Amino acid sequence: MNNGFGQDAEIYSVTELNRAAKSLLEGQFPAVFVEGEISNFSRPASGHWYFTLKDDAGQLRTAMFRNRNSRINFTPTNGIKVLVRGRISLYEARGDFQFIAENMQEAGIGELQRAFEALRRKLHSEGLFDAAKKCDIPPLPDHLAIITSATGAAIHDVMSVLARRFPAMRSTLIPTQVQGEEATAQVVSALEKAAAYREAPFDLILLTRGGGSLEDLWTFNTEPVARAIAASPIPVVSAIGHESDVTIADFVADLRAPTPSAAAELIAPDQHEWMQNLDNISNRLATYTMGRIQQGERILSATAKRLRNPAVTLAQYQDRLSSQRRSLQSLTYRAIEDLDIGRIATSLVSATKGRIEDEQARLDRARERLSPPIHHLRALEQSRLNLTLRLSQAADQRLKASTAALTQVSRQLEALSPLKTLARGFSITQTESGNLVSSADQLETGQVVDIRLSKGRASATITGVEREE
Repeated sequence: MNNGFGQDAEIYSVTELNRAAKSLLEGQFPAVFVEGEISNFSRPASGHWYFTLKDDAGQLRTAMFRNRNSRINFTPTNGIKVLVRGRISLYEARGDFQFIAENMQEAGIGELQRAFEALRRKLHSEGLFDAAKKCDIPPLPDHLAIITSATGAAIHDVMSVLARRFPAMRSTLIPTQVQGEEATAQVVSALEKAAAYREAPFDLILLTRGGGSLEDLWTFNTEPVARAIAASPIPVVSAIGHESDVTIADFVADLRAPTPSAAAELIAPDQHEWMQNLDNISNRLATYTMGRIQQGERILSATAKRLRNPAVTLAQYQDRLSSQRRSLQSLTYRAIEDLDIGRIATSLVSATKGRIEDEQARLDRARERLSPPIHHLRALEQSRLNLTLRLSQAADQRLKASTAALTQVSRQLEALSPLKTLARGFSITQTESGNLVSSADQLETGQVVDIRLSKGRASATITGVEREE
């Protein structure tokens, strides 16, 4: 039976075929010049350079080894156009077609970089980057909108940091594509949706994604996204790519963070510091209230000590007046016995009347002198009572507010407890060494992992790994 295989056909092993193809390519293209735009540039610790040369229709994987790139007098970056001399080769171990660069010079900035610079200048001239237009970031957001891919590494990094620093913070994911043809429209729609959300309004937006090439991040260098950020009534924090990646969105946003994890650190306060600050404020309020009450009591006590009892003072003057009257009556009786009754009577009446008027005047003056202290004392007492009441009410109101805030935080902490998250069907995956698994890059086929569920644990063996590019 003829199965299509010739009996005399030469059979290659994979290695032999790769080696033959490599020899053919290198013999056919011993040295060529290629012009293209750099993207996906990386420089690992080995010192070699790896990047992609591209034009409108194709891409070429390129490597430039350390002994060659050390002679280059400029630093390649994504988006610039270069002229490269090198040779075509094939990496035998994987059968990868690649270009080995031996020399390189700049050929001008690429189309994407030119578009970036043009838009940056345009928006800057319109004032979209002005610091005066930036909104303040709330110190403790009540409801955070996270605009990113639902399957990317960024959302896992952000949620991990939020759970560690302030698990009671409410956050809602508004999923969107972060690269590709539809990404720009979806990001703009997500920003508008966050601004229009009324059920539980957002007071902060985090716009984020992981790292990538200039092309991967290009959604965040488009004019519609930039203008949507500028038009947002809600403050926007941008965290696009790695620290070295800078996008137009970063310029327009109210705050730029170098990475998604760093953004979460900036947004979420430390829960332990926050609770300590709340305790300190409560203690200071209680100390202030007690101090004001004690100060009022000291003033009242000192005033009372300086004043004599008004009733006792008046009684003393009344007794003295009565004594004077009795003395005058006694003198009158004795004078009547010894002197002329008419003359003495006239003199006695005059003297008695004068003494009585003098004593009455002294009594009136005493009353006038005592009257202001009495009113002052009553005013001080009323002021003390009013102050005590106001301080007591203020302390009660502050205590109720602090108690309500603490209750709310406690409920939010309970609502966002990792155990409740597990109860909703989620799980926590750890390596055998106890490290949390948040990315497929941490896993290898055949690796044993520990899975924590809402009730109990399980062990699993990785049979396959699919990594995101």
